[in-house]
Amino acid sequence: MTTLLDELCEPARAAARPRTYGRVDQVVGMSIEISGVPAAVGDGLLLLPDDGPLQAEVVALRNGKSVCVALGETTGLRAGTPATPIGRPLSIVVGERLLGRVLDGLGRPMDGGPPLRGMEVSVDGRPPHPLRRGLVDEQLPLGVRALDGLIPCGKGQRLGIFAGSGVGKSSLLSMIARGTEAKVSVVALIGERGREVAEFIERDLGPEGMARSVVVVATSDAPAMIRIRAAFTATRIAEWFRDRGDDVVLMMDSVTRFAMAQREVGLAAGEPPATRGYPPSVFGLLPRLLERSGRAERGSITGLYTVLVEGDDINEPIADTTRSILDGHIRLSRSLAEGNHYPAVDVLESISRVAPAIAPAEVLRAGARVRELLAAWRDARDLIEIDAYVPGTNRVVDRAVELRPAIDAFLRQPVSETTSLAATTEALLRLVPEEEGVS
Repeated sequence: MTTLLDELCEPARAAARPRTYGRVDQVVGMSIEISGVPAAVGDGLLLLPDDGPLQAEVVALRNGKSVCVALGETTGLRAGTPATPIGRPLSIVVGERLLGRVLDGLGRPMDGGPPLRGMEVSVDGRPPHPLRRGLVDEQLPLGVRALDGLIPCGKGQRLGIFAGSGVGKSSLLSMIARGTEAKVSVVALIGERGREVAEFIERDLGPEGMARSVVVVATSDAPAMIRIRAAFTATRIAEWFRDRGDDVVLMMDSVTRFAMAQREVGLAAGEPPATRGYPPSVFGLLPRLLERSGRAERGSITGLYTVLVEGDDINEPIADTTRSILDGHIRLSRSLAEGNHYPAVDVLESISRVAPAIAPAEVLRAGARVRELLAAWRDARDLIEIDAYVPGTNRVVDRAVELRPAIDAFLRQPVSETTSLAATTEALLRLVPEEEGVS
């Protein structure tokens, strides 16, 4: 059993241990080949160029050499630069004191606050055992009417938000960050624009939201390995809060840029490109990340992951793989966004796979009636817009035409507004009374 004295003496013991040094043999793009270092895949290394130490991680072994990717800029590296193994994977600090802090992809403070104190852990974790996972049987209000009423989210569910660029993914996440009732929020901003970070923290989270949040940032200019580790760092922090019994919301923006970073690393390590240039490791890494959310024996992580679909193609490889892993998806429509309909949630293209287990029966029936009306409107839209539809031809279409303005008003919501679950339920049941029916 480790004692306090052991913990205090460990830094001195580590400094006294003999260290093995290797050397940099080759640097090609992101790939760094190092010889003479007995390191395993996933271990951390410390490179020692003239202008200061540089951390790296072993991503492959080739011809007796360690293939590494630097966790920083490689400027200054040359053949013969010394390298020494850390002897373990790189670690992060977790604990209660992370609340209210902004961290980089390696878990280091970037908000100018005091140094972090807490327990050091590896970012590698294991998903909850499939037979010991808790059931997703309780709704988690998100504060957005279109979601709480028609695409309900449960505690421990994993939802994907799929959209092209500029359709409102980040805005929807900001609404959820303010409106969720979860005790702890962990936000991972991966590959985002640098200017959006301060905006999200100050404008969207605000002081009250930030007090119960941990924000992990790796902007688009960060090295690919930092962007990958940011996703696992945020997930590991969320796991620590979950394991102590908290209900956590993990919001990640975006999974696509995480996959793109792994594509860079995989190709640099020598993997062959496969589907649309993504190497096989990308499709193996996605489930390792996404399966770590969910309910455990204690606590839950509700995962909300944005997916940037290339060319608005919902079936492109990353979107298709992610959708097959998650427990539901929210589709944002460019045509709705162009019509100033926000949040631009396409209800007919979205689904929550756990809705029957978490929402009351009357809410499910009301949601089904709204979907029927929206589908009827969609099918008859061309005739309606050219004034060729004859009222009385179809009773469901007649009702859809009548209720379309009210349905739009229910689904639209200003970014700054949040709605309680009780108010959403009341408005939905009032919109389509149960005794009326539509078919």
